[in-house]
Amino acid sequence: MERQVRGGGPIAIGAFSAKTVEDKTDDDTEQVPAPQLRRRLGRADLRAVPEARRALRELLGQWGRTGRSDVAELLTSELVTNAIVHTDHDALLTATVGPRGLRVEVRDFVARRPRLRVPIADDGTNGRGLFLVQSLADAWGVRPHGVGKAVWFELEAEAA
Repeated sequence: MERQVRGGGPIAIGAFSAKTVEDKTDDDTEQVPAPQLRRRLGRADLRAVPEARRALRELLGQWGRTGRSDVAELLTSELVTNAIVHTDHDALLTATVGPRGLRVEVRDFVARRPRLRVPIADDGTNGRGLFLVQSLADAWGVRPHGVGKAVWFELEAEAA
């Protein structure tokens, strides 16, 4: 797994289910539920982008940490868009909030790794997604995942 702090990361997309996951603690008698968003989306479904933003906004509202929700929504949009535009497969978006912060991951089924490009002024709006993730996330990375990869970012709780 590659991990980068303050810089860079890909995504995965998928259908909505707001579900709670158990966070394992050192003491097995105490389990803290971690709110989670999972969305599976079909390939080339551009409606996924605003839907993912809305669902993430709702998740962060339930969590009570809306301080960086604009940043979280922007970075999630970038990861979702990358998965839709650069693959010809379904994807899975997972967002989890916990004591340490927010983690968003987009898993796709294409092994080709994303490239971080420095945006060029004349290049319109293309090629800026991972640069934004690198610039705004507290941590991000890409990890191989079976038949594809997962691109993720994290925002720390203190700032989220």
